[in-house]
Amino acid sequence: MSQRTLPSEWLTNFTDPYAVLGVSLAADDRRVLKRYRTVAKLLHPDHYAPEEDTTKELASQLFARLINPAYQKLKQEKGRKENGSLLRLQVRRLYRDAPLSPKGDLARQLTQQPVNGVDVFYEQAIAQLAESQYQPLDQFASLTEQLGELNLVYLQLKMGDTLIREKRTGLVSAPEAKPIQFTPNSTDSETVSESYAQRHYRRAQEYMKKGNWKEAEQELRDAIKIEAAKSEYHALLGVAYLQQNLQSMAKVYLRQALKLNPKDPLACRFAPKLGIELAAAETGQQNGKTAKAEQPKAQSPDKTPKSGGLFGLFRSKK
Repeated sequence: MSQRTLPSEWLTNFTDPYAVLGVSLAADDRRVLKRYRTVAKLLHPDHYAPEEDTTKELASQLFARLINPAYQKLKQEKGRKENGSLLRLQVRRLYRDAPLSPKGDLARQLTQQPVNGVDVFYEQAIAQLAESQYQPLDQFASLTEQLGELNLVYLQLKMGDTLIREKRTGLVSAPEAKPIQFTPNSTDSETVSESYAQRHYRRAQEYMKKGNWKEAEQELRDAIKIEAAKSEYHALLGVAYLQQNLQSMAKVYLRQALKLNPKDPLACRFAPKLGIELAAAETGQQNGKTAKAEQPKAQSPDKTPKSGGLFGLFRSKK
């Protein structure tokens, strides 16, 4: 019986563990474990009929030499951070020559998404490719290559501002150093000029309008990683936790928002709901005087400012 061995180029070419497993760069340990178990079932010897012995052998080698090592790299947060850093380094190296020119249809479509649609399209594209990555097994190489390309393009989009700064020299002008040619709608003209932290913040607002608290939470965490001194980011994250009934986490971020800005309107509105004294947060602003009589009017739900549309979203929730 002839054996179908694992092609040596697979070990060389498929070094992105996210692509090998078929998970997005945002996957946490739970999603990684779930995907690993799914792939393990698909590649289990019992999944193949007796007449498929050569495919069964290839599946066993693939699981042992690529899938297991990929899972070991991603099963813990430390490993995910390390591999994410390696992928970002790869993007920087590639970008030294020129912006990425995607070959796959989905990767090309990703570059054409408006800024506020990149994350959703990316996650959907990863899920679409992963669904067929191991069925049939002959598709593994081509689909894994497409998954890897999607990861690089996604990171390039996310790292756009940094890559522009790294690319600029005396020979390259700023307008020519764009990482990706976006084709935003006319209404997105202001979005393109946003910082990446602001983009995360705006996406969080959109998620919260739809009641998608978990997605909003992740966006706000990303925003805070980039700009940790913005009270509005901490305040909105506190509200996101409060909506999920995670009061201890809500207190942490609302207190931080008040520390950064004792008059942050959203923090002033929701802090009293958790027993956080606004007067204490404003003492430093009052030169030691009691500020209780001058607490922000924002702590009254009916008098909360309606800036940005979000305050109205949470109004009148009794």
